Formats: sequence, structure tokens, C-alpha cells
Amino acid sequence: MNISYKWLQDYLPCDLAPQEVADTLTSIGLETGGVEEIETIRGGLRGLVIGHVLTCEVHPNSDHLHVTTVNVGADEPLQIVCGAPNVAADQKVVVATVGTTLYQGEEEFSIKKSKIRGVESFGMICSEVEIGVGTASDGIIVLPNDAPVGMPAAEYYHVESDYCIEVDITPNRVDATSHYGVARDLAAALKRYGRPAALRLPDVHLPEGDVADKMPVEVPDATACPRYQGMVIRGVTVGESPEWLRNRLLAIGLRPINNIVDITNYVLHEFGHPLHAFDMAQIKGGRVIVQTVAEGTPFVTLDGVERKLAATDLRICNAGGQPMCVAGVFGGLGSGVTEATQDVFLESANFNPTMVRRTARRLGLNTDSSFRFERGLDPERTDWALRRATSLILEIAGGRLGGMTDVYPHPQPPYEISLSFDKVNTVIGQAIAPDMVRSILDSLEIRIVREQDGVMTLEVPRYRTDVTRDVDVIEDIMRIYGYNQVELTGYVRANLGHKTETDMCYKWQTVISEQLVGAGYNEILNNSLTAGAYYDELQTVPRASAVELMNPLSQELNCMRQTLLFGGLETVSHNLRRKHHALYLFEWGRCYRYDVAKHTETTPLAAYSEDERLGLWISGQRVENSWAHPNEPASVFELKAAVEQVLCRVGIESGAYTLERTENDLYAVAMEVKLRSGKLLGTFGQVSSRLTKRFDIEQPVFFAELLWEALMRESARYKLEAQDLPRFPEVKRDLALLLDKNVSFADIESLARGCEKKLLRRVELFDVYEGKNLPAGKKSYAVSFFLRNDDKTLNDKQIEAIMSKIRTTLEQKLGAQLR
Repeated sequence: MNISYKWLQDYLPCDLAPQEVADTLTSIGLETGGVEEIETIRGGLRGLVIGHVLTCEVHPNSDHLHVTTVNVGADEPLQIVCGAPNVAADQKVVVATVGTTLYQGEEEFSIKKSKIRGVESFGMICSEVEIGVGTASDGIIVLPNDAPVGMPAAEYYHVESDYCIEVDITPNRVDATSHYGVARDLAAALKRYGRPAALRLPDVHLPEGDVADKMPVEVPDATACPRYQGMVIRGVTVGESPEWLRNRLLAIGLRPINNIVDITNYVLHEFGHPLHAFDMAQIKGGRVIVQTVAEGTPFVTLDGVERKLAATDLRICNAGGQPMCVAGVFGGLGSGVTEATQDVFLESANFNPTMVRRTARRLGLNTDSSFRFERGLDPERTDWALRRATSLILEIAGGRLGGMTDVYPHPQPPYEISLSFDKVNTVIGQAIAPDMVRSILDSLEIRIVREQDGVMTLEVPRYRTDVTRDVDVIEDIMRIYGYNQVELTGYVRANLGHKTETDMCYKWQTVISEQLVGAGYNEILNNSLTAGAYYDELQTVPRASAVELMNPLSQELNCMRQTLLFGGLETVSHNLRRKHHALYLFEWGRCYRYDVAKHTETTPLAAYSEDERLGLWISGQRVENSWAHPNEPASVFELKAAVEQVLCRVGIESGAYTLERTENDLYAVAMEVKLRSGKLLGTFGQVSSRLTKRFDIEQPVFFAELLWEALMRESARYKLEAQDLPRFPEVKRDLALLLDKNVSFADIESLARGCEKKLLRRVELFDVYEGKNLPAGKKSYAVSFFLRNDDKTLNDKQIEAIMSKIRTTLEQKLGAQLR
């Protein structure tokens, strides 16, 4: 949210510099993202002056250029070549002198001394669009004759400079979504630090109106709309807003529209309560009804887009039931204020935050109004906002006052909270003087109703939706008092404890992270919220198994992730678009799943599960642009090696698991890592091209997902022991095997280890051949078998017996032939 420094001074005049204001706000919990100097016209019209054209002659070498002499208040007039068709002698004009920078959109250029068709030019006579004061570009600006020669254009056009403070509002601080709300917190901080400043809200005085001339309003559901107020104002003149109002809106990045709409936007950012102005001529039947409408009702919003309404969307309708406005979100095209509007119905209401939030997210509309309503507003504040906007309309747009409608069936009192001084000191850890506590509460508009035996009974305004308990009040006291003001005692407290499973898990995550970083991987961190659409039409992770959010921020973040894959693909796509083609990534994260079969009325949470996972992604070139090595793309075998290294590092030996081919619609080709007992440890393979195309990824992506908790349980079964180096030699025997193409190396390794569990140490594949001189459908594997006995040297007879058993098993089980 943008806060104007000058606008803030209207409510809290103080001597703090803009950066000091930002620093103070950050210290009390309203973190600021930065301070930027702004001007109502970009560049502030620096270097531009008012000039008087003394002479204007046709250019000797051009039939459309003119050579002028212009008095700009300097010692000598300037010679300027001008191509505008309307330039003439004795005009008052705006001149950009040499060195001036002009802006057009995002582009900028400097005025330099130049020679145009052989004639020197020492500046430029400007049009409206060239200096940003209008849109006309068909000729230069011709000013009135009384324009003072030599006056800076910034002074002539009343250019204002200001500072825009960007405040990052957290979801619980809807009370600070306005200039007055920020000023209130700032005033509390200044009072705490001994620099009190008078906080003031403008007085609102309305003339007596025609109380009988009011709009009938129906609100069938008080839960959906706790309060609805409206004011009738007749005979207004819709037009351009005065300069001060336009400048206020421009300072925070808003585009002025007309005086009525600008006033509603002004009050919104002044006080934090949204308003909406209707053209009364467009309210058919002369009645307003706040209600929901039928599913699929078409509605054209102010931006000209037709949207389909849902049965749960709250609408402001006319007497015929036709929607005029999406309540709390966006106005309708047909009922808004235009230059033809004469009578206005000004709405100030309080809508159910959940309904507004769901509607805004479903329609994809995030407006200043919905931003505030969906965080919860105080129905008691609709009245001041309505009266303030009405007074400004009468002042700026004229008109006469009608009657006010106020539908408020269930007034909501302030929150009542009991708080003791002892609890304040206990929670904070330092004794704070009661007078200081009272002063802070008073500055935050929290009223002490009564105080007895050190216990205060407080009334907290409804606009503080985040302060409903005593600890919430203490938190508010603490942020104004200052966290840095709480001194450390210097006493170190510690406790002794054994390592838990959580400690060991964290330790191994650190070890594996260091190993992967050392191997060239980069760690990523993605949101655990994801788009439910990713899981449509999938079988492995179906949409039905997703944990859906009841009130999602958006359709892109409407469910919990079931796999780390899609977050990684978003990261890969993001990097590829920025020309990073070689990607080695890993991520630790939790995944979530819903199993409807486990859902019962007595144990509803049994259907939900979550687990920790490790994801690995490889994509792009393994070697690229190397003088010592030809280019080499990454492959699934590189990913397989990374998976095996992780398993080895946590103590799971290669003989304890198998790699099995599996069908998985996330992958084009997939392998499962399983223990000999059948327990799944993870999967890896090449991601399906259907999924990569969805993320605009045109190169192969290899992905592995390891079930970290399963790995930790298996790792805990192994005890780390130190052993002497082998005293007896290792024996290596090679076999060249002719096999069917569908036989994998994992099949060979698994059978070999089943033949000899004690002496067979390793099985390695060192060559694969497919091609001519081999029968159709066959391939050749060259495999090394490493044997060792730790007690004695193996003799030829033992070695031959083991190798004979392995050959026989491979021949019988896989149809292998020796080459």
C-alpha cells in the first residue's frame, strides 16, 4: 500500500523526514518496502521555462521547418528550429533548454545543441505530450499572453513533489490500510518516544437535507451485509477534480477519473472504508436490494468485461433484481457515475469478509475495495466515511442533500477484554510502568472502561479485528513500547536432552544438502500451495486426493501439493525463460494427501496425511562449451547416480534395495526405488512431455522424488561401525552377456546378489552395445563382478563355483548367452 508523505501530514503534522517516518513505521510493525520521491509530472519539468517567440522565419532548407528566436529570460534570446505547424511570432510557449531531459512513457531523451538542415538550434519548443501535461501532439503549447517570460514551467503548472512510502500491510492489520490508520500508529510511536504530535481527523459538517428524499434499501440477510448506509445527493455537476485532489491520488499511483469517483477513492485511502457512487437515474424502480442472484447470471463490470455470477456472490441490485454492483468488489458498467449524472446515491456498507473474498478470488478481481472488505471492516465506521464523502461532494461537485438510509439491525459493540498489569509484565519479561501502559492504550484508541486491583477492563474498537484477547493487547503494547527496549538479563538458560528423531532427520537433511550443493545442485523453495488444475486427469496423484482450500487466495493457490514435481517445473520454466539452460536443483518439502476412503464422521482427520520428501531435478547440458570435452546433455543415468549417492550417504547399501520399472503418468519412463521387503523409497525418471509442454519447457527434465521419512526409518536400522581396511585382495571377473532388449541391468544385479550374498561385493556395468552383428531384439551387456573374502584369499575353485552359479542363473532366468 502506498502512503503519501504530504497526505500523511494532513492528519499528523510532524517534523520527521520521509525516511524517518518509514523507519518508525517499521519499528512498530508496519514494515516499509521503500521511500520514493515522486512528482505529479515525471521529471518535475526541470529545465523547462516559459518563452516568448520574438521572430519566426521559414527554414532556408526546408518547407515545413521554422527558425525562431525565443526570449526565455536569459541575457540573449535562443535560436530554435521548430517543426510545429502552429508556431508563430509573438506567442508564449514552453521551451526545453539545452541539457533538459524529457520523458515519453518509459523512454527519455536529452535536449542537446544540434544543427538541423544546416541551422543551429539551442533548445526545443514543446507540445503537451512531450512534457507530460496533456495528450495533444499536433502542435506546440500556446500559452496565454500573460504567462511570465522566464518563469520555470514547474512553477507555472504547479508541479508538486512528494514522497511515496510503500507499506507492506499484513493480513491482520486492516486498521492500517489508510492514511489515517497509519497516522494513528505513527502518533502512538511519537508519543511513546516523547515527541507527541496532534492526531486529527477532519471535522464533518453537513447541511440539513431533505430527510424524506431517501433511497429505500432492502437487506434480507444481515449476516451477508451487517450494515448498509446510503445518501442521496441531487443536482451534482460531474467534471474534473480540483488540482489538490488529483495530486493526492496521483501521489499514490491512482488515475483521476471524475470528481465523484475521485472523492470515493480519496476517502477510501484517507479512512480505509470503501464507498461506491451510483447514478440514481440507473437505479430502476428506485429501490436497492442487497442479495445473491441466480447461478450464471451475466454481469458487465466497470472494466467492460462480462462475467458470470455464482449463486453465492453478493450483489447490489435494483428493484427488478438486476445486479448493479458486485458487493465489496467491483461496480457495474451500467450504473456508474458519468458526466451525464445529475443525482447520486452514495453507498457506504459493511459486507461479510468471507463472501467478498470468495467472490473476488473466483472472478480474479483484486481491488482496493475487496482488499479491505475481505480482511474484515468495522460497521461502526461506515457513517463517518459516508458523511466525509458527502461533504466533499457538496463542496466540489455542488448539489443539494437528500436523506440518509441506514439499515443496521444488529449493532456490534466493541470487544471487551480484561487485562492485568501483572500479565503485561510477565509476558513481556520486563516491568512497564502502569502510566506507560495507559498512555499507549489511549494512543491506540483502546479505552479503559474501569480499573480495579491492577486489572483493566478494556473496550477495543471493532476495526481492530486482530485484537480480541488479552495477549493481543499485550502484543500491541509491546510493538509501541519497542521490542528493543526490553533488556536482556544476561542470564543464560539451557536444558539437556537427547537427540530425537526430528534432530536426526534435520542433521541428515543438512548433510545431504551439503553433498548436493558440492555436486553442483542449487536448493529451491516453492510454495506448498499449488494449482489444483495441475492434478486434473492424473492417476498417480489425482485431483480427488488433493487437500483443497476452503477459502483460497487464488485459483493458482487453491490446494496443497501432492508432489514436489510441479513447483520444480515452475522453477525450471522460470529459469529457462531467463536463458539458464543447465539446471541442477533440489528441494525439501512436505506433501499432502486426502484419502476419502478413510474419512468417517468420528475420525475426519484420519483421511488427511502429510510426509517429508526430497525432490531432485536435472535438465539441460551436463557439459557445454568445454575445450576439453564435447557437449554432453544430462541424462536419467546422472539422476540415478545422484539418487544412489543419497541412499549411500544415509547408510542404505546398494544391496538393500532394487530399481524396478513402473508405470507412472508423471513420467515418460519411471523407476521405483524399493527395499527388498517391497517398501517404496522413491521414484525417478524422465518427466512426461505432456507435463513439460504445459510449463513451456522444450528440453527433457529428469525428476526424482524420495520419501524422506521412509529413508530415515530404513537408515536407523543400520549401525555405523569402523572396520579395518581389507587385508585380502578383491577379485574381478567380467562377463559379456547377450540378452533381450527388455532386460535391465537391475535384473542382472538382483539375480547375481541372490546367488552370492556374502562374497559378492559389487556389480558394475561397463559397456552396452546394440547394433549390427547382433540378432534382432538383442543387446550386449559387459558386466564386472567383484568378489572378496575378508578372512582369506579366494582360490580359483571358489571363484569359478560362484561365477558358474551366476552364469547358470542368468541363463535360466533371463535367457542370457555368453558372447
